[in-house]
Amino acid sequence: MGLFRTTFAIAGYGSLATAASWLLMTRQCTMRDIPRSDYLFNHTLYARYNPNNAPVTQDICVRQVPLKKIRPELLEGREDGRLVDAFCQGIWGGVGYAYQRRFLQKKYRGAETASQLWDRKDLSVSKYEVGTQITDHFEVVSRTPTSIIVRCGDSPRKMEVRESDGLFEMVVEVKEREGIAEFGLKSVFYNGMAIPGPDKDGKMPP
Repeated sequence: MGLFRTTFAIAGYGSLATAASWLLMTRQCTMRDIPRSDYLFNHTLYARYNPNNAPVTQDICVRQVPLKKIRPELLEGREDGRLVDAFCQGIWGGVGYAYQRRFLQKKYRGAETASQLWDRKDLSVSKYEVGTQITDHFEVVSRTPTSIIVRCGDSPRKMEVRESDGLFEMVVEVKEREGIAEFGLKSVFYNGMAIPGPDKDGKMPP
């Protein structure tokens, strides 16, 4: 019983530490639903990869950062996409993605995925141009100076409509009058092969 008690204690403490870390890292963030009027739901990419308009699971995580805390060269070059590039570099090359990156690397890194981004040093400097593939799980499918959209949910080598599919959008809006930059991470997940029934309520089923 001592062994089981110790095992459960370790598992419990590990879960508690994970929850505490998540709360610490997201304490300045706001989570909310994405309104159905959002342009992402009217994007050609959404229509292409979710042709039956299947129900979705979606949200957006928003964080506001004072402009004085952002490196001047990123603000000066935001029309060239430097700020949204830095946002993506921080997401994929940062600690928040480290565990998943290592997990995917053990399963999928090999000769067939050698051209994809795997190492933290590469993820931290990439310009995330359209076509960039990340750890055999994400592919950049659209970019503007303020937005980068990646397809997610399965391997980018599967180009057809997929059962496990979705779109992430990293978007940045500089609000000069308020003295802040607003960073948003949108996530929209769906079964691209599902055919919704008459009781569809817009939510992805369990």
